[in-house]
Amino acid sequence: MCGISGGSWTAHGEPLDRNTLVRMTDAQSHRGPDDVGYYFSDAGGNQRGGAALGFRRLAIIDLSGGHQPMANEDESIWIVFNGEVYNYRELKPRLEALGHRFRTSSDTECIVHAYEEWGHDCLQHFRGMFAIAIWDSRRQSLFLARDRMGQKPLVYRLADGRLTFASELKSLLQVPGAPKDVDPCAVADFVTLQYVPHPRTMLRSYHKLPPAHWAEFNAVTGDLTVQRYWQAPFQRPGTSMSTADNDVIANEGLGQNLPRGPRQTSLNDYQRALRETLTEAVRLRMRSDVPFGAFLSGGVDSTIITGLMQQQSTQKVRTFSIGFSEKKFDERVYAREAAAKLGTDHHEFVVDPSAVEMLPKLTWHYDEPFADSSAIPTMYLSQLTRQQVTVALTGDGGDELFAGYDRYLAVDLATKLDRLPSFIRGLMTNRLWQRLPASVEQKSRIRRVKRFLDALGQSPERRYINWVSIFDDARRHDLYSSNFQQTLAGYDSASFLLDAYADCTEPDFVQRTTSVDVETYLPCDILTKVDIASMAFSLECRSPFMDHRVVELASQIPRRFKLQGKRGKRILIETFADLLPTSIQNRRKMGFGVPLDHWFRGSLRSLIADTLLEQRSLQRGYFDPAAVRRLVDEHLTSKWDHSARLWLLLMFELWHQRFVDS
Repeated sequence: MCGISGGSWTAHGEPLDRNTLVRMTDAQSHRGPDDVGYYFSDAGGNQRGGAALGFRRLAIIDLSGGHQPMANEDESIWIVFNGEVYNYRELKPRLEALGHRFRTSSDTECIVHAYEEWGHDCLQHFRGMFAIAIWDSRRQSLFLARDRMGQKPLVYRLADGRLTFASELKSLLQVPGAPKDVDPCAVADFVTLQYVPHPRTMLRSYHKLPPAHWAEFNAVTGDLTVQRYWQAPFQRPGTSMSTADNDVIANEGLGQNLPRGPRQTSLNDYQRALRETLTEAVRLRMRSDVPFGAFLSGGVDSTIITGLMQQQSTQKVRTFSIGFSEKKFDERVYAREAAAKLGTDHHEFVVDPSAVEMLPKLTWHYDEPFADSSAIPTMYLSQLTRQQVTVALTGDGGDELFAGYDRYLAVDLATKLDRLPSFIRGLMTNRLWQRLPASVEQKSRIRRVKRFLDALGQSPERRYINWVSIFDDARRHDLYSSNFQQTLAGYDSASFLLDAYADCTEPDFVQRTTSVDVETYLPCDILTKVDIASMAFSLECRSPFMDHRVVELASQIPRRFKLQGKRGKRILIETFADLLPTSIQNRRKMGFGVPLDHWFRGSLRSLIADTLLEQRSLQRGYFDPAAVRRLVDEHLTSKWDHSARLWLLLMFELWHQRFVDS
């Protein structure tokens, strides 16, 4: 796990000087405290353009031989690489048989020779998480690539004949003259989704390379090509699933353990394939030359991953969980049960989460405003885990792939109600229901029923987007200032999710919605949260559910095997029942959260007033000052729980002060 940075330029572009590259690289020192390296091409007086590569290393594989930037035998190709290619041991003999010679035992050198052999198609041979930058002096091109699921970040900026890139946005801001113009559409995206979706960043002219994409900058012409190389095989426009399609998918590696033939594969066949595929994914991610362990929350996903690790380990797996003094946020009892059943070497930490303590770290490390408050406990867990191990396996992705969120139950129910006669649906969506008294608690039963009924009159896609939005359509309209509304010029901040819906033709709307979450929420929120929080403390997190073969298999498992009645993740629980204590099999999902509502009425009360109600914040022009004051007042007087909205506004303002104002 590392931090990479650098750039490439044409003969007319400005080269990156050494001081700039050093600053770019040092801005990511937390991602790689073990080593540093630089490469500058010999551009012959910049007559043909050139490149520069910077690297900060967290040593995981081949501790003595994995220094980067790394070159091929004749030094015509140079690479910096962040992440892990887990199947490098299987790739190496194939490449040696094709005539390539290795000097190290690192996965990095496998990438170099794979690129030599297969060019852009080398990405099809990798199983892992990665952000790659390769300078090919023979072609005078810079090749960038990001892993299929978007576990490793990669941002870039193209301007005036030069492309700069890095693992983190703050690195690109070290370039002299780097602009800091806020993108209004990104603000709207953030207010809606609590993150800024790819390919946007919060700043104009900076871009995230989307997951499963590569990009190539031509240092002769200055052209940039961006192309997708993989997509999870949910049903897509222009495709239909037939017996022949299943055969093709099997031949390409999806469900290699599934029988070929009729589409109606049995539950037992899927269970067998899932057991074998996920076990292999865990085995590959246990490859390490440094101490490793696992996050164990006591939920279904982390318990399964830990159990598969323990089955393949000759020693007790070290597991880590944190607990909080407030009971509704404390999962330690389930983590203890899982650790006892699996026989792990369990480590438990009790923390009193402090937003005041973590806010500066969150603002700095996330580069952009990021409003998923579970980043706070994730940071605490990463910090404490790093004291004992360098690598931790996680259960991230299980909810999206196997319909584990409660909101999928709401999607299922709403889809069924959509089939009712119009007059019945009219009664259910009558505004009179909204007058029922309800608790101020956001998740109270009556309030959730009212929100559910209110959304029934919308299209299924819009309905789901409003359910997952921090500020739904009506609240965004109230929040934005009139000038900001005009600046947006009708931009629809739901377009990111709507486009993902349009790109999937799964007839089952629940399955289609999980596809959308895999394409959007998973890489932009969950994986971003874990990567940034863990790398802030130089901890590498590996997610077996994110193995692309697991994802491909999960995308083809029918919904009825995932969500049945009020039970999500059915196939996971039944397939791995031997690893799961009964209490964990039957428990409801518990979010990895913090008591925001109490903080804003307690320890953060003065911070909210001093930050959101300060004149500098109110006069930025994005939001209506009266609307912000109303949100603060309604929350502090317990008229309404606006904690998630206030947290979002707070993270935006603190980011603005740190990265734009300064």
